[in-house]
Amino acid sequence: MSDPKIGLEAWRAMLLAHSAAVRAIETDVQRGGTVPLAWYDVLLELNAEGKKGLRMAEVADRVVLSRTRVSRLVDEMVRAGLVTKRPEPDDRRVSWAVITDEGVRALRKTAPVYLRSIERHFSAHVSDEEAAVIGKALLRVAESGKTVRPV
Repeated sequence: MSDPKIGLEAWRAMLLAHSAAVRAIETDVQRGGTVPLAWYDVLLELNAEGKKGLRMAEVADRVVLSRTRVSRLVDEMVRAGLVTKRPEPDDRRVSWAVITDEGVRALRKTAPVYLRSIERHFSAHVSDEEAAVIGKALLRVAESGKTVRPV
């Protein structure tokens, strides 16, 4: 991109859209009487791995939360019976998170509310062509950031 002003405007628009959509989706999920949006995000990632689960560091890499926040969040989910944690047999510093059957039920209950909310607060405002361009561009940005680790 040759014009930094255009890049800055796109960045600002992305942040504003993200903030507005996530707040609206969180509200819809809360009104739906389901698990909080952050819990849903964790359950979705754990469900994809099945009974194998994910190392806590992997959970943190896959969700949009700080590592410290993920640890507290998973502990809350353990207390709610949605997730179990188990230590790595060869390295006690490593913990695994695994979705429980109750977690799968919570995920399935939340999914329709979440998907309707995405349609309402995001998809309804962009054409299929715009969504394809946005998705491709943002995935390219996300991929470029995978090699950068926070300090």
